[in-house]
Amino acid sequence: MDYRSPEQFDNVTTTCKANVYFDGKVVSHTITFADGSRKTLGLIYPGSFKFNTGVAERMEIIAGACRVRIAGKGDWIGFPAETWFDVPANSFFEIEVAEGIAEYVCTFL
Repeated sequence: MDYRSPEQFDNVTTTCKANVYFDGKVVSHTITFADGSRKTLGLIYPGSFKFNTGVAERMEIIAGACRVRIAGKGDWIGFPAETWFDVPANSFFEIEVAEGIAEYVCTFL
């Protein structure tokens, strides 16, 4: 897989109010593009968390590392910086950060 994390997004609107989950251990901000599509940019602090999805999502790990299990199936899979994983719509994923901070971009597909 040949992948490079985005460094910036141009011509977007940023929502100032943060999305805060799990007592502040996961924090993100929503950005909206001119075509109406959205992404969130966030930080995940050490811990284990479960997120439900309404629409399909792509999680790009920009910095740090995590491990993930999608829909409770299979083994946990590690994702270092500059990797990504997809989560189906109407599903869930479990994510764990062991140390440091994982930075991510979530695209709603």
